[in-house]
Amino acid sequence: MGGCFDLAGKKEKLKVLEEQMNEPGFWSDGERAKNISKEFNDIDSLILNWENLYRETEDLIEIAKMSEGEEEMGKEVEKRFRELEKQYDRLEFNTLFQGKYDSKNAILSIHAGAGGVEAQDWAEMLLRMYFRFAEKKSWKTRILSETKGSEAGIKSITVNIEGGYAYGWFKGEAGVHRLVRISPFDAEKMRHTSFALVEVLPELETQEVEINPKDLRIDTYLSSGHGGQSVQTTYSAVRIVHIPTGITVACQNERSQLQNKETAMKILRAKLYEYYEKQRETEKQELRGKVLSAEWGSQIRSYVLHPYKMVKDHRTGFQSDEPDKILNGDLDEMIETYLKQKSKS
Repeated sequence: MGGCFDLAGKKEKLKVLEEQMNEPGFWSDGERAKNISKEFNDIDSLILNWENLYRETEDLIEIAKMSEGEEEMGKEVEKRFRELEKQYDRLEFNTLFQGKYDSKNAILSIHAGAGGVEAQDWAEMLLRMYFRFAEKKSWKTRILSETKGSEAGIKSITVNIEGGYAYGWFKGEAGVHRLVRISPFDAEKMRHTSFALVEVLPELETQEVEINPKDLRIDTYLSSGHGGQSVQTTYSAVRIVHIPTGITVACQNERSQLQNKETAMKILRAKLYEYYEKQRETEKQELRGKVLSAEWGSQIRSYVLHPYKMVKDHRTGFQSDEPDKILNGDLDEMIETYLKQKSKS
């Protein structure tokens, strides 16, 4: 356990969280209390699972020693060993989520590339893929803002994905996704290539990214989102501009202006975190004398539906000849391959 799982470190972290939960007025900040309680429960559960595995393994070793030479008992020991081995593999995979914000919920955005209805349809296909993946994980999804395509699909969309280690799972999906297929919108049945950009950010608490209210310009406008007729006739939609960086966030899918503002601020915090992280990384790269490549410059993954069927992740070399399964949300193996390779680099 000392090898791939830092038990002592996790117990120390649990102690710190417990002290925070025992502070006077802890529950006065509902959002902070919810996040700290969730982190506490996640770590507590993880420690319990590792300790149970350790005890069961020690017990099995003792049984194996006592039953040496007994064929039937030997088979039972081997069977139990295989079960414990699978438990270990699952727990070992969880150790890949060591990033600062891996345990957070995710804010995922999809933007259609150039190409009109083709690209917009592809953006909607990606959204459906991620929704189905989240559904299989029993995670909650909520649309925060959306711009639909004029004929079909979506121009852009931002969704909140709430679940254990959602950001850790989704962070490797950020980048350009390429689709090759026979277009359903082309009467001549020509082959088309479409692109969509996926952005993934962690959902951050208020105190994790400080924002000076003086740096914000907040506008309200008529909503065209969901929520019934009352939404359409009130200025419930909110647009927030962070003046120093020029980052703009809009939200119109909540039922009230206050809710839209809170959601927009949540997205803005995540975008500012990403902005400053990239700024720091750029400064490091400049010191090394290296030029960063453009984010839109190359795709991370290709989905080919014609003239053959294949999905290939260009970072890991992972390939599948079953794109239909992947587009239906079967992403575990592909994401796990990326996380395992990333942990070794």
